[in-house]
Amino acid sequence: MSCNKSIGCSVKPCKWHGGNENYCTLEQIKVGTHESSPKQKECTDCESFQLS
Repeated sequence: MSCNKSIGCSVKPCKWHGGNENYCTLEQIKVGTHESSPKQKECTDCESFQLS
């Protein structure tokens, strides 16, 4: 799969990680939260993540 240069990613264990490049290979991702009222970036999650 080719990398999507619009979606940077450093989560190497993800199925969709671009290998040698820190990009995602998906055309789009879904971002969600595990908080009821997120106030920091750490409160957000990539819901497209799949363990490779």
